[in-house]
Formats: sequence, structure tokens, C-alpha cells
Amino acid sequence: MRVLLDSNVVVAAFAARGLCEAVFELCIDSHEVIASEKLLSEVEKNLRKRIKLPEVKVRAIIRLLRENCILLTPGSVDSTACRDPKDLHILGLVEAGKTECIVTGDQDLLILGKFHRCKILTPRQFSDLARRK
Repeated sequence: MRVLLDSNVVVAAFAARGLCEAVFELCIDSHEVIASEKLLSEVEKNLRKRIKLPEVKVRAIIRLLRENCILLTPGSVDSTACRDPKDLHILGLVEAGKTECIVTGDQDLLILGKFHRCKILTPRQFSDLARRK
């Protein structure tokens, strides 16, 4: 499955052991993970400023993502596609990457439920779906 992990899920995966970490590992091991340079920049910024990880660890995480993700340029999306304009680049990756699922904790995306044929799920919903398959 082609999966996009929103930056909040990736950051949470490295902030603490738990569900997001398990989802991240599952996706890296068993799925194609879609990302963009903008998404990586957001992850990098949040790992530094919010989580306050050491620079060496941040660089290692970004390297891991670069090596394991398919990096794409988002397509254009109508500005009315979601209520938060900052999320348009995530939706732009759906068509560019033929993304089947977005995993996020962002309510502005979750409220959509779906974008085109792409499901938008919480980490828990994704984990449950993956276990059933």
C-alpha cells in the first residue's frame, strides 16, 4: 500500500514509544511511504524545536526518511479541498503519489475521511486496518 505519514505521526514516532512508533515501523517495513521535501522540513523543524532532539539524531532520522520514502512534488489542489491551507501539500501528494492512505492526527484532514480514493485515517484506524489484512 502507498501510505503518507503526516509529519505529526512521524514526530510522535520518535518522541515516545507507542502506537505512532509501531505504525511508522510497519509502514517503513511493509509499505511504500510517500513524502515530500516540505514534509521532511516540517518533521526536521519539529524534532528540533518541539521534541528538542540532538542534532545528530535529527540528521539520522531525516536520512532514514530519505532512504525509505518516495519523495515527490505535490500536485496542485483546489484551495477549497480542506479547511486548513497548510494541508494542501499533503492532499497534493495523493495524486502525485497514487497514495492510498494518509495517516494523521490532524483533525482538519481527518474530517475529510477520504480524498479522491485515498483514505484518511488516524494511527489507530490504520493499525486496526493493517491487522485485519
